[in-house]
Amino acid sequence: MILSSASPASVAFTVAAAAAYAVPAAGAARLSEAAARTALVIAWVLHGAALATGLLGDAPRFGFAPAVSVTAWLVATVYAVEKQMFPQLRARWALAGLGAAAVLLALAFPGTPLHVSASPWLPLHWALGVSAYGLFAAAVVHAWLMQRTEHTMRTGEEPQAGLPLLTLERLTFRFATAGFVLLSGTLLAGIFFSEVLYGRAWRWEHKSVFSVLAWAVFALLLLGRARFGWRGRKAVRVIYAGSALLLLAYVGSRFVLEVVLRRPA
Repeated sequence: MILSSASPASVAFTVAAAAAYAVPAAGAARLSEAAARTALVIAWVLHGAALATGLLGDAPRFGFAPAVSVTAWLVATVYAVEKQMFPQLRARWALAGLGAAAVLLALAFPGTPLHVSASPWLPLHWALGVSAYGLFAAAVVHAWLMQRTEHTMRTGEEPQAGLPLLTLERLTFRFATAGFVLLSGTLLAGIFFSEVLYGRAWRWEHKSVFSVLAWAVFALLLLGRARFGWRGRKAVRVIYAGSALLLLAYVGSRFVLEVVLRRPA
């Protein structure tokens, strides 16, 4: 969520990461398993280098596009770890396309400079929030894979995700639960320590309202899962709804400020 102004090194890493992501995204059907995996690993490393180059700059910036870029990198990290436990998992081409779009978006919209008087705890608060974004994004990816697998089972086609439906369902709810915990911590920190973090009391603005609404939707999801056994299409729809609200909370509000209104937060 924090990036420095676009330095030559950052631009070089970003363009290289986008090119590396494009290889498995565009040539998934033609590449061997080893070649596609290597391209994705290279892209992930370059993506991380682009983010790190920005973080180490003298004039850190933050905005909607860097938040999307960090989220995409976290999802790719989750996939890399999962792939070690579930080698049959197949979502490489979709994640590669997401990564390529995310790094180029962050290059086009690097955000606004962080005020020098900002609290030193603010980056930690943002890190907590963007980690919640990453976990919920992973839940959305798994929910989408679960939906595709269910569809292929109904039509008699070969499953594309590579994992059994029940395994995908368990993983989806694990990511949703972990994201809910981090989102709860982020909201509690914002409510009770807003003056320390932002120098002002908690305000019910667009970001706050959408964040609380997203929290309520995910709380309903987990309650429905525990008490009523929600699963399948109903659970997927609730995950999509909660994630859309969460996307509007920070990314949506920052997009309006930075791109539509063209003014800092």
